[in-house]
Amino acid sequence: MEKTNKDYVIFTDTDTDMTPSVAKEYGYNLISMPYKIGEQEVFPYVDFDNFEAHTFYDELRHGKTPTTFGLSPKAYEDYFEPFFKAGKDILYVHLSRAMSGTFNSMSVAIENLKAKYPDRTLYTVDTKAITIGSYNIVREVGQMYVDGKTIQEILDWAKEEVDKFATYLFVNDLSFFRRSGRVKSVAAIMGNIFGIRPIINMDSDGLMNPIGKARGLNGAITKIMEIVDELQDDITKHRVIIGHSDCLDTAKMLGDKLQAKYGKDLEIEYVEVNPTAGSHCGPDGVGVCFHAKHR
Repeated sequence: MEKTNKDYVIFTDTDTDMTPSVAKEYGYNLISMPYKIGEQEVFPYVDFDNFEAHTFYDELRHGKTPTTFGLSPKAYEDYFEPFFKAGKDILYVHLSRAMSGTFNSMSVAIENLKAKYPDRTLYTVDTKAITIGSYNIVREVGQMYVDGKTIQEILDWAKEEVDKFATYLFVNDLSFFRRSGRVKSVAAIMGNIFGIRPIINMDSDGLMNPIGKARGLNGAITKIMEIVDELQDDITKHRVIIGHSDCLDTAKMLGDKLQAKYGKDLEIEYVEVNPTAGSHCGPDGVGVCFHAKHR
């Protein structure tokens, strides 16, 4: 039997850049993905109501080196059990499974919950992305949920469409990625030397992969524009997300160029990269997610 949106609830997590206000628009339940700065553990939108991006990224500019950690099985059980107990299935649209060990804990939690609620099911959509790449997909799924689509309809859509949301980004300082190990072969890219900026892609395996480099800010934006032009698929019919880690002026430079090329009606949303993901990329990074032929 297909599950209508009266039969199930939807979840996402803060690593998708989803905020409580946007989550509320669609009816998402929001899982807080934590980070640690100094000795303090921080759970976004649990320990604070609004993300003060400038304050957070300025701390990183001045030497703070935050780390991230996964949730415990008990934390996942606390999120999911009330809905299973109420007879609801769950559809969880989440950050890339390949990028986080937290899903091992989630698997343990679901095994425990299935023993108590054998008729209930957790369905998942792996966005194979993080931050803006996930955010774009979470928005699409949220609208389908509001429109009354069934779980199966959403899963069928995701099977065809997830790999058509391409994300490309560049960062100003590779030291954060070097420490976190979140980008494959990052040592092969000449970051922080003679103004060289790496261009990074979220690939179809859900991993960050350096695909080239550019000289200076203008060179990086030009390279991103070339990639968008080559890969875009009906870009004017889909939402474009531009994310930044406390450098809105740079993000708007890219947005202005995109609208100059594709028209002022191009729908662009600017998003601040969440602090958990920002712990890995550092300040002054910019990325774009758009509908593409492929990633």
